[in-house]
Amino acid sequence: MVVKKKTAKVEAVVLDQEQLHKLIASLSLDDGLDGVREVAETLQACLKLKEPVQQIQLVKKAGSLLEALSENQPCGALLQACLHTLALTYTSLQAKNPLRRAIASALGSVPAWLKEETVESLSACLSDCMSNPASDKHQHIIDTISACLDGFPIGESCIHKLLPEVLQFLQKTLSDYLHQNSGLVGRHIAQAQLMYSCLAAVKTSMLVVQRSQELVGAALHADPDHRTLQNTLSSLFGCYIHILTDEEFIQAVQSTAGMAVVLLIRSVMGAGGDVASVVCSLLCRSVQGLHPVPHWLKQGCEGLLACDRPPGVSLYLCHGALAMLSWKSALPGPQWEQLLLLIPKTLLELDVSIKESSTAMVVARVLTLWSAAALECLQGETQPCPAGLQQCFSGGSELHQCLLEHIYSHWEHPLDGVRHQTRTLFHNLLLLHQHTNPSISDPTKDPYITDLTQSLLGLEWHMKGKYGSLSCLVDLYGAEYLLDIEAQLPACLLGLMGDQTLAPHASDLLEKLFVSHKGQLAAEASAGGKIDTEDWMQPWHQTWVSPLLQVLCRARLDQTTYILDYFLPKLLRCSPSSLSHMVQALQNTPPCSQAPPGSRGAVGALMTCLRAARAQGVLPCSEEGLWGGLVPVSLLQQVLVHKHDQVRMDALGLVCESHRSTEVLTSQEMDLIHHFLLFNLNSQSPGVRQQTVSSLKKLLCRVKDSSQLLQKRLSQERRQEQRDRDQRTLDKYKEFLCCLCLKLLEVLLPGASFSKCLTSLHLLVQVGDLFTFTTGPDVFALGEVITSAHAQNVLHSVASNFLEVKQLASTLLQQLPPSAVELHIPERMRCVLKAALDLSTSTKPFDSVSAAHLLNLLLRLPDLSLALLHCAEEQHLTFQPPSSPQPQASEALILELNTLTVVQFLLQCLQLEVLRAQSSLLQAAASFPLYGRAHCITAVLQGLNIGSLSQTEQWRSLVSELITVCYSVSDVVSPVVQSSSPEGLIPMDTDSDTSAGLQKILQEIQPRDTNDFFTSPRELDTHQGEDHTQGQSTHTPSLDTGGEGYRVTAQMVLVCCWRSMKEVSMLLGQLCQSLPLHCTNDDTHPGLITEEQVEGVGLYFRQQLLQSRHRGAFELAYVGFVRLTEMLCRSGSQALQQLPARWLSEVLEEVKSSDPSSKLCATRRSAGIPFYIQALLSSEPKSSSCSLLKMTMKELIALAMPSADRNTDRSTVPQVHALNILRALYRDTRLGENIIPFVSDGMQAAVLGFTSPVWAVRNSSTLLFSTLITRIFGVKKGKDEHSKKNRMTGREFFTRFPALYPFLLSQLEEAAATVESDSGQVKLHPSLFLLLLVLSRLYPSPMDGSSSPLGLAPFMPFIIRCGRSAVYRTREMAARALVPFVLVTQVPSTVRALLQELPPKPGAQTQQNQIHGTLLQVLFLLRSYQTDSHRPLPPGCGISSALHQCMWLASRQNSCVVTRGAFLDVLVCLCGPKISLLDDSEVGELRKEALDVLMASELVLSTNSSTSLGPGSTQYLLSLARVALSAAVEAPELWRGPQLTTQLLTCLLQCPQYEVRELALEGILRRLGDEEEEDWTRLHETTLSNLTSLALHETHPQCLAKVLQVLCVLSSGGELQWKDGVLVLSQEEVLRHLLTLAENSVHSVELHCAALTLLSQLLGQLVQSDPKGVAAVPCLAQWGALVCSCCGEEQPAEVKLMAAKVLVSCTATVLTNPALPLGLTTTVSLWRCLVTLLQDEDQEVRDSASDFTSNVPPQMLSTDVAGVSVCPPVALDSAVKLLCRLFELWGQAPAGILALIEWLLGEEEGNNELQLEDASSLEDEDFLFEKGDLNLWAEPVQWVKLLHTRLLHLTQTLKRDPGDGDLDEAQLRRLSALAEAQALGSRRTLDSLPGLPQFCCAMEHGRLMLRHQRASLALDVLGRLR
Repeated sequence: MVVKKKTAKVEAVVLDQEQLHKLIASLSLDDGLDGVREVAETLQACLKLKEPVQQIQLVKKAGSLLEALSENQPCGALLQACLHTLALTYTSLQAKNPLRRAIASALGSVPAWLKEETVESLSACLSDCMSNPASDKHQHIIDTISACLDGFPIGESCIHKLLPEVLQFLQKTLSDYLHQNSGLVGRHIAQAQLMYSCLAAVKTSMLVVQRSQELVGAALHADPDHRTLQNTLSSLFGCYIHILTDEEFIQAVQSTAGMAVVLLIRSVMGAGGDVASVVCSLLCRSVQGLHPVPHWLKQGCEGLLACDRPPGVSLYLCHGALAMLSWKSALPGPQWEQLLLLIPKTLLELDVSIKESSTAMVVARVLTLWSAAALECLQGETQPCPAGLQQCFSGGSELHQCLLEHIYSHWEHPLDGVRHQTRTLFHNLLLLHQHTNPSISDPTKDPYITDLTQSLLGLEWHMKGKYGSLSCLVDLYGAEYLLDIEAQLPACLLGLMGDQTLAPHASDLLEKLFVSHKGQLAAEASAGGKIDTEDWMQPWHQTWVSPLLQVLCRARLDQTTYILDYFLPKLLRCSPSSLSHMVQALQNTPPCSQAPPGSRGAVGALMTCLRAARAQGVLPCSEEGLWGGLVPVSLLQQVLVHKHDQVRMDALGLVCESHRSTEVLTSQEMDLIHHFLLFNLNSQSPGVRQQTVSSLKKLLCRVKDSSQLLQKRLSQERRQEQRDRDQRTLDKYKEFLCCLCLKLLEVLLPGASFSKCLTSLHLLVQVGDLFTFTTGPDVFALGEVITSAHAQNVLHSVASNFLEVKQLASTLLQQLPPSAVELHIPERMRCVLKAALDLSTSTKPFDSVSAAHLLNLLLRLPDLSLALLHCAEEQHLTFQPPSSPQPQASEALILELNTLTVVQFLLQCLQLEVLRAQSSLLQAAASFPLYGRAHCITAVLQGLNIGSLSQTEQWRSLVSELITVCYSVSDVVSPVVQSSSPEGLIPMDTDSDTSAGLQKILQEIQPRDTNDFFTSPRELDTHQGEDHTQGQSTHTPSLDTGGEGYRVTAQMVLVCCWRSMKEVSMLLGQLCQSLPLHCTNDDTHPGLITEEQVEGVGLYFRQQLLQSRHRGAFELAYVGFVRLTEMLCRSGSQALQQLPARWLSEVLEEVKSSDPSSKLCATRRSAGIPFYIQALLSSEPKSSSCSLLKMTMKELIALAMPSADRNTDRSTVPQVHALNILRALYRDTRLGENIIPFVSDGMQAAVLGFTSPVWAVRNSSTLLFSTLITRIFGVKKGKDEHSKKNRMTGREFFTRFPALYPFLLSQLEEAAATVESDSGQVKLHPSLFLLLLVLSRLYPSPMDGSSSPLGLAPFMPFIIRCGRSAVYRTREMAARALVPFVLVTQVPSTVRALLQELPPKPGAQTQQNQIHGTLLQVLFLLRSYQTDSHRPLPPGCGISSALHQCMWLASRQNSCVVTRGAFLDVLVCLCGPKISLLDDSEVGELRKEALDVLMASELVLSTNSSTSLGPGSTQYLLSLARVALSAAVEAPELWRGPQLTTQLLTCLLQCPQYEVRELALEGILRRLGDEEEEDWTRLHETTLSNLTSLALHETHPQCLAKVLQVLCVLSSGGELQWKDGVLVLSQEEVLRHLLTLAENSVHSVELHCAALTLLSQLLGQLVQSDPKGVAAVPCLAQWGALVCSCCGEEQPAEVKLMAAKVLVSCTATVLTNPALPLGLTTTVSLWRCLVTLLQDEDQEVRDSASDFTSNVPPQMLSTDVAGVSVCPPVALDSAVKLLCRLFELWGQAPAGILALIEWLLGEEEGNNELQLEDASSLEDEDFLFEKGDLNLWAEPVQWVKLLHTRLLHLTQTLKRDPGDGDLDEAQLRRLSALAEAQALGSRRTLDSLPGLPQFCCAMEHGRLMLRHQRASLALDVLGRLR
């Protein structure tokens, strides 16, 4: 898409009448020669015109006439008048007006002899402007001065001529601005405008000084006492300094002022060394370098030396020095060198002290500027750079190290800009190093570069800064340098592409690498004389393409999504020829090579590559076939219905997407799209739906663009043959679009699934947007396709429960032809209007949304007011519409009048309902909840064009009434939402007038102690006079007097109340936000809402937010209030602009003084108070100085911090409020980076809040702490609480939050001092857990040394000390927190030091807590080392010898089993894995000792002492079991070999503790599951016997389930002998035992699934071995019934998944067996289960069930399905087709037909006539939140149609070949009677429903329509059979 460049707006010259007449008169002089007269006439004509474009043309003509004037023509009065006219017009025009540029061009083109006159003329006009300007003209004059210096030499001469005057004007203007700024507090918009005016003034003054430097210097030099100029410059300098030191100014202004200061100093002092020394002095705050400065300037400079100046001053001065001084070539003197080295030092000092992210951004940018300046110095060609500078810039120097530390601290900064600048700085530092060491060209010879590379590669990949730094190395040294060091880099980076956060970084680095690598290989090949590209591309393909294909084929789909998005397109752009290599490699993949489950396989990978290639334009398209026959169409058809979503999406993308949008669609592509749509519209995944719509939109755009090209060609083409071909293509397009629309419209039937409706409507709306649904002459007018039935189905979709479907259906209805929608027919309109009005009072919340959509559809119809009158008469309302639109009225007027009418009608209804609700809230909740009407009013107003209203007075009074009724609704419902228990209480009203009515309500709904109050409905009788005092019974009796009875629950009342509050808030917010403001003093713009009303609404919101207790009510009041605050800031009213600041200070005062008696809502989380403050603060513009935010945060943090007198109620309530408000503000994303400076204080408040004795304070501190952790470390990106993705280096953390370094250190020291456990007492410091939690998320920076000022080393001793705590959880947390503090290289020494602290032998002083804490720390360090380093510990690290010394800890010498277990865990960590951390001899010794401990332990010796081991015994036995598992199962060959396995497994499986048995079984199962371990299934006979015995006697359900899973794996390899001790069980006994177990274990899902899976496997083997004899097995029928019971909709997903796997596994043996081993009835019921699972709501279940196609003999399936993984809809179609074939194969066609007719009639076949009659009465229980059908995916209508189609085929086959016998007549009669009764009953009930039942009782209507359709289709089949 081409985006047009935004052009400046052309405006005509606007002068006041007097000026205009004067100018025209002056141009009318009869003076001068012909040429001058012609110029004057042209300008006269120009002034008289009003059209700006014509004016530009005339000005250009005048310019060319002026240029043509000859020198001999005197400069008379007329010529003067011409020049004056041009000059005056120039100065009166706006800055960017093209007319001004035209005048500048005309003035610039005057001949040389006239230039002086021109300058005089323009100077006079400019001087006039500046002499006495109005304050509102300042900005215009500044723009004019700026324009004069913008490539306009005449203008520049004027400025030089008027220099003192211009400078004086700019200084005066700036001073005015500075003065104004102090008076604009709280008026953010005005303040922001002033800031931009300031910025323009400072920039213009800089421009003037810069362009006039020589003049200024000369003037000051010629006359040192030039007072006027000196005073002006001095005052200007003072203004700059004021801006620099005033933090109220935004950074852009301060930064420009910094440049202006340096520029002015340079202009006054010249470019010598003095300038550098002055700037140095200013940076150092020293007076020494200021001696050469003139006295008048010195005073200003001294003002900058104040010790309390803001830190930003130094930053902006550095920026000014770099930007305004010249650094090119060599430096002129030592002062310049000093300044160049001082700047980074100053910036790095600032780096630690700044808090705002925006300032960090400026620091990063200035440092990058500095590095560029330093590079420019080094690249100077005149003379070499001084040695001192070279040394400082070289790698390894102190400065270099400091800058690298800055880079490592900021390379993961949250701001993109900071990260980008940091990367550029790193690149420049490497270049500096290169320039200072030009002799070393090979990076491998440069120790600094090799060390840097190794340290970068050694970092963990989750550090995003690593990628950019490696990219810089590739830029400078090439890819081969890195590939030589790390050959696995490509595979490693591809492995990271599965992570969304890392994929963009990894793909950028990969691109750098492969582009550089290709360039290097090409250069080497050309140098070596290799001509053939194939030769040198082979290693490139091997390095980059082969790993990619490997990942694409084998990785899980979710891990490869980003490869397609980020990596593949870049690779193909780099090397388009690699596509053929990819296709060849993937097509050569043997089909038998099975891809792992969940991966896309070779076919999927092929689609991915082809799709990316086609989108990039790499894949050529040809006419003869798809892409020259590269992909067969049959393969594409298969892939478009593939089981995996992403494979289907890639195939669709391949068909739809193209590099050229005008590429013509082929017939094959259209056929493929039809094939795709048939099975893919019903996708549950939102991502798949989105991709489907996106791809098909691209296809539709191709149709549109290519058709436009074809139509253009048709009009130009002369050859008839080509014309005919183009016309045929257009006809095909029309046919394709019509067919597409029909397909999409036909699926919008009642009962269609939500996902199918959504996708179809999305696509139809896209078609409507790109083409048109009219019936006009357009080539693609698709209106003729739309029938009335289609339009009605779309209209009924508005009744859907899903908001998105309602919205799309409503949009589509406005695109469809009105003749099809038929809303203009009066009867139809009245019907829809009545439905909308009924829905607006429904008790179901989503009905009011449907009502709003219907009303919006009716608003454009001229006769709507008549229909409304009719409805009013029916409801006996006296309603008078404002005025009906005239027949010829415009659409806008019709819309306005209809909106006005509808809103008035709804308002009148709402007013009456409010009156009734005041007398009985219960009746309102039950029959006319108020929120529906309010929602409809809001929705109707949203469609109104506020800018062009004609009925202003009527609207104004309507708005006033709306606001009043909103307050009335709020008054009715607020007592409920503001009560202390809104869910169950309507509080007493003390007003005597209404107390009687409320007393009745209290008796109708009264709080009870039992929960039946919430569950049991209460009948509310409509008779008001009835006495309800007998309210103790559950149901109040309702007298049957013909009145309506309401079912009311507390839930209904509450929903009515909070939703009403919500809608009132939304309506008030909408009114304030969208309606124009009516200012009392301004009658020119008549608004609709007054300032007083707006303020009233604000006070209303304040009350709701500060007093509501129901979250739904105050959260939505917040949404309305945010709309209001946004409007306040933008409003032109000064009073309204200042409201937020006033309200904020008031609420903060209230919070400060609040106590338990305060009106503020003091709930656990302060209810709506945080929302109120959040809304007020978020209205402050981001670009402002955020003074409100700063003031609020300062006050809140002071309140949140604990103090000595803070334990009274009077002080805790404000503290709780402050903590809760802070939490909300830290969470608010709109405050963005502006909140970061306050994070340190917030963290301190949260940690210290934990020490409070008051629960409420501790609770709020916890919530605040949790929010801060997320704010600092980011949202958790996975389930792993300790994931490395949410961590930060200590240096980065403490650089961003420096105040936390001393705070956390002192707090940790204090907490660590309390953990000593010598006394035996447990002392738990309140904040210890929090401190350890924060610290566990930090890790050392690669630059951290022992001397690092913000290093983590000081924390380590305290963390280690926390491991001595008497609290187990604290010891564990301390161990976890220690891990990240130890660098991988330091792990061995740290572990050794910890082990050496352990006592070498038992003693009286042994501290078990300390031992346990130390062992945990060792264990966690070793595990992390194992995970991160993938290499053994360095030899001679001393760990094994330290372990040997304290081996007694694992033996019985140690009385504490907890430390015994911990020591064993350390041993397992070192001895267990195959890749050991120690060398073989050391680990062999350790294993031997560990085995000795194990064999002497309670586990092997099986003494009963294990029960008396005391606390921790189970953990100890589990630790022993882990050692035993390692020795017996995981790696027996590394221990003593297989002879030990059986003995240890026997001990483990017979251990009395179930946890040990479970762990052992998990270990066996894991080993059996290893792909490489096929030989391990041959277990020893004793072990097998133990397992089968355990299966018969195990009592613990989890253990039993695991045993059965193990036996399932073992028996899959062959028959297994079941033994119970010495007794061998028969097959029948085993089956019966398993069947009983499966039947009795429904309570345990895992056990139930395991038992049934094993039973099914054994039965399958039995059927396979003896198909005929299997009928004798008695439990087959029971097994079939059990499998069927597992497929019900109500079953857990795990059970259904197991049933699907069972059915898939027995497809070949049972379901398709020609011998029918289970008999027809059981087999058909199993098929029924399979098709039920194929329609299950759970996608995993459906996908699993669809695998049955791969187990069916290929000859039984059609060729497009055989041997392919297909999606569930295709599998369902194949299943029914296959079943019909099997009926024929089994010779059971008649019985099959009867069975399928029963399926067709549905579950209700057993229902009798009485039940049907019952269904007809709609006295149904109507629940508030009705769930309806649980299965949102299944489509019974489509299923019934599919069955009907297959039944017709089967009946035709039976008629052709009746060899299978005759149909059972009795059964036929029974089914006919049943079908007829069902058809009759459902039809009768349908006829009794009210009008438009799709809206008022949609679910009931859908159910009845389905019943009727089932019966009709069944009768059709039965009729054909007769």
